Amino acid sequence: MDHYIEFRVLPDPENTPSALLSIVYSKLHLALAELGTGEIGISFPDADKKQALGKRLRIHGSAEALRRLIDIGWTRGLHDYMSQSDMLPVPGNARFRTLFRVQAKSNPDRLRRRMMKRHGVDAATAIRHIPDSAAEMLDLPYLQMKSLSTGRHFRLFFRYGPIEEKAHTGLFNAYGLSREATIPWF
Repeated sequence: MDHYIEFRVLPDPENTPSALLSIVYSKLHLALAELGTGEIGISFPDADKKQALGKRLRIHGSAEALRRLIDIGWTRGLHDYMSQSDMLPVPGNARFRTLFRVQAKSNPDRLRRRMMKRHGVDAATAIRHIPDSAAEMLDLPYLQMKSLSTGRHFRLFFRYGPIEEKAHTGLFNAYGLSREATIPWF
């Protein structure tokens, strides 16, 4: 992970930065799934702890991996929404951290149906074990996404791991996230 490309969402009177970032990230996700190499990670350098990811998205990887990603042509049609930097080397003073997905258990009805199917219990028992108050609400930054397989909208929540002095290698998923592999943080 010695290089990166930075994308910055451009001002738009009709869309919020978060909505535009969701569009860009959705296209990136499809490109990462197409590549399927696990070599590319992402970060949101402006993210804060109050559900805002900011206006910048960085894509991290080796120069070769980033070239392969760009060669797919996933950025076609996005230049009205964002600016793109050249491929740049990671600064020597960068530190490292993980960025991974957190899934909320926010739908008690779905959890009850799952319990009924897996454990063969009736609806009343499922309601006693999983009350409406069991819904978990996360106070984390997120993007609004749409599943291509189901057509449903969902929130993709992000959590950063602690800042570390040394990089850890590993694979990234099709969202550019990993619980083990670190991305440069600067």
